[in-house]
Amino acid sequence: MALPKVAVVGFPNAGKSTLINRLSGTREAVVHATAGITRDRKEIEADWNGRAFTLIDTGGVDAADESELAREVRRQARAALGEAAVVVFVVDAAAGAGPGDDELARELRAASTPVVLAANKIDDGRQVANAAELWSLGLGEPVAVSGEHGLGTGDLLDRIVGLLAATADPDDVEVTRLAVIGRPNVGKSSLVNRLLGEERVIVADFAGTTRDSIDTAIELDGRPVILVDTAGLRRRTKVAGTVDYYAQLRSERAAERAQVAIVLCDGNEGVTTEDMRVADLAMRKRCATVLALNKWDLGGGDLEDATSRVGNRLRQRPRLLAVSAQSGRGLRRLVAEALALADRAGERIPTPALNRFLSDLQSIRQPPQSHGRRLRMYYMAQFEVSPPRFAIQVNDRRLITRDYAYFVENRLREAYGLEGVPLVIDFKTSGGDRDR
Repeated sequence: MALPKVAVVGFPNAGKSTLINRLSGTREAVVHATAGITRDRKEIEADWNGRAFTLIDTGGVDAADESELAREVRRQARAALGEAAVVVFVVDAAAGAGPGDDELARELRAASTPVVLAANKIDDGRQVANAAELWSLGLGEPVAVSGEHGLGTGDLLDRIVGLLAATADPDDVEVTRLAVIGRPNVGKSSLVNRLLGEERVIVADFAGTTRDSIDTAIELDGRPVILVDTAGLRRRTKVAGTVDYYAQLRSERAAERAQVAIVLCDGNEGVTTEDMRVADLAMRKRCATVLALNKWDLGGGDLEDATSRVGNRLRQRPRLLAVSAQSGRGLRRLVAEALALADRAGERIPTPALNRFLSDLQSIRQPPQSHGRRLRMYYMAQFEVSPPRFAIQVNDRRLITRDYAYFVENRLREAYGLEGVPLVIDFKTSGGDRDR
């Protein structure tokens, strides 16, 4: 059973994301001095006194802002309110209630969902009196808190948990995490929305709309999946010192936590050097990888040529599929490939089969030799999954060449369908020394 949800809403720059990080004991929500950083709704698990629940971070609601992006942010916040068992309304108590707070309070009073009013930015005990002014919002007694320093957050959590209805613990079901990563503006959010069948994340024509990794639970092909939309990945030197730097870190962490990364590319541009860099990042994070050329319905390039270049440049040799987030073309095949990759990364190959493979390998291509001494590979076994990790016992690891190590890796992929799956191969001598 799903955890109960607690929506955290408020005017821009009220300190919602800072407070959520404090309540959850994480740094999952992006925090920056600039107003309007949070745009999509992001779910973060929290626990208090043994009661688990999900906090939903939302973008700042400003009814006076008529821009398209602001309307999308309001729509996402209202969607969070519709899912929530409890609402936490965060107000900047240092600034006092403004017209935007009054308007949102009026909307919350009309709803049936219980509301906890959090008077935020009470960073000093002498400022607690500022919270009393928020009685005027008509939402009951304000809880004086400081997301920055932690003052009053225990009282706030007590109020939240007290309002949550008793819920059963979720079933212990293994969930596959799929992260959609790629350069800015290649259509990641559009792809996620298409797979979800709803406008779950904000889509706009300009790059950089998504500034956080957004996790959404979904069922794909009859199995539970966490689908993760991420901010566009750029070179770190290009985003240093900006809010996009922190969004970049969260995108990298999303790849680290996922079993499979769907690396989305722009079909009009083909697979660029930057796309290859993103795919290589996923490999280094030990994430199985599939590449998808989006916008293929607009007239893509040579798929066969792009596939050949990917195979030559990337050690994982991931598959390249043509898709369209707009029309839905190829998405079923993409999902099937991603889930199959997760399965293959989690499988264990029997030791007898691996030793037959090792014997055949040495007969196909003789191992290298140096100073009259030839490399011998005696025994092979797998001892980890997700990603698969193998140990090969050899007579002298100093005889291994990079070229032959890659030959072993590539043949292992071909023999067991591990294209797109990261592999770790330890070459060990009897003394226990190893090389990877």
